[in-house]
Amino acid sequence: MKKILITLLIGLVSMDFFANIELPSIFSDNMVLQRNSKIKIWGWGNPGEKINIVASWNKNDTISTKVDRHSNWSVEIKTNDNKNPQRLDLYGYNHIKVENILFGEVWLASGQSNMEWNAAAGITKGEEAIENAANKKIRFFQIPKRSSKFPQQELTANWRINSPETMQEFSAIAYFFANKLSKDLGDIPIGIIGSYWGGTPAEIWIPKNKFKKDSILQKAVTKLPKEPWGPNEPAYAFNAMIHPITNYKIAGVVWYQGESNTSNAEYYQNTFKELIYSWREVFNTNFPFYYAQIAPYDYGQDNFNGVLVREAQRKSLNIPNTGMVFTGDVGNPKDIHPRNKKPVGERFANLALNLHYNKIDKEYYGPLFSQSYSKSDSLIVEFSHAKELHFINNQSLFEVAGHDSIFYPAEAVIKNTKVILSSNKVNNPLWVRYAWKNDAEPNLMNEENLPASGFLEKIE
Repeated sequence: MKKILITLLIGLVSMDFFANIELPSIFSDNMVLQRNSKIKIWGWGNPGEKINIVASWNKNDTISTKVDRHSNWSVEIKTNDNKNPQRLDLYGYNHIKVENILFGEVWLASGQSNMEWNAAAGITKGEEAIENAANKKIRFFQIPKRSSKFPQQELTANWRINSPETMQEFSAIAYFFANKLSKDLGDIPIGIIGSYWGGTPAEIWIPKNKFKKDSILQKAVTKLPKEPWGPNEPAYAFNAMIHPITNYKIAGVVWYQGESNTSNAEYYQNTFKELIYSWREVFNTNFPFYYAQIAPYDYGQDNFNGVLVREAQRKSLNIPNTGMVFTGDVGNPKDIHPRNKKPVGERFANLALNLHYNKIDKEYYGPLFSQSYSKSDSLIVEFSHAKELHFINNQSLFEVAGHDSIFYPAEAVIKNTKVILSSNKVNNPLWVRYAWKNDAEPNLMNEENLPASGFLEKIE
């Protein structure tokens, strides 16, 4: 009899140990699922175990699946635009319930410290922003800082409802983005996944397989210094902080990074391109990728490293379905972490509202270089997004150069969407540049008082 009881106990313990189905932590109470979409739900369990999934928004259609021999399972389910909180029940040998689910727009916010910076760390009018953080339809999923040599399946985090207590610990830019987006879309729930790490270069956010095929990426990595505050090894942040969520349906990405790539700025345009395309590949969708151009900052007077990163970001606008937030007027040349985060977050929202949701018809860019050419004794520079083009002071930040590549200040006069330049020191100008210093604060604005991006271009 004693042997029989021991055998039964061992069997019960074994069944309990191996039978439990599991969900990744991103499927937790208070989550936001992308509305009107086909989403993937996945997890783990005992090989051969049958799982029944019941969604409150589709109670008449139970979805069934089996755990495969590798202990994995996944199903696809459609969401709608129901505005009421929903529930998900999963039945295997155990029962999992996920409650207070909202359907809305899900965005991934990533990058380095300027994206990571929260209201508790100190931002312009931070106390007011914290006090007014009352929209409970905004939900945060903050991924902890982790690095790994190999791609991970899971991470430890949970969804949190927006409140003064939770908002102040999350990315301030991402919060302001979500708050404006929610209001302007008609009180729609917004889920923000925060995956950021201050001081990190772009290379650690790119999948490892991309480095095997790209010699420029390989060279870029060799110029990254080792720092005490984070990894510099290729893919280490991607593996631990992006890979585990690549099956989760998102609307798009907002990105603020580049300061830590001033050490290899000449490679940044290629690096950034690879990051964008690789993320779209692993998420299996051509989502919008919106990014902030790094703000003016004194990286040293003996280099153009900050300018080169900004230039790479400007030129990255040729990648389809991208958009750039201009920050030249809200930076702090003496502080690499400018505290005026609200305009940046709301400019991200304006990009999404214009380009992705087609909800507002409002200028979302600062003046952008279009073309340049010589006419008589003058040099003409044309701009797009240049309605009511004007200077906010009399200082000219334009320079021209000839065959010797020595740049001289140029006098500038605005005519409609053009700037007419002249210099008595350059007879045959071949090059033109604007705001070409690391800490240069642009003074050329459009009707929305958005600043022009600096640039370096050859004259046509």
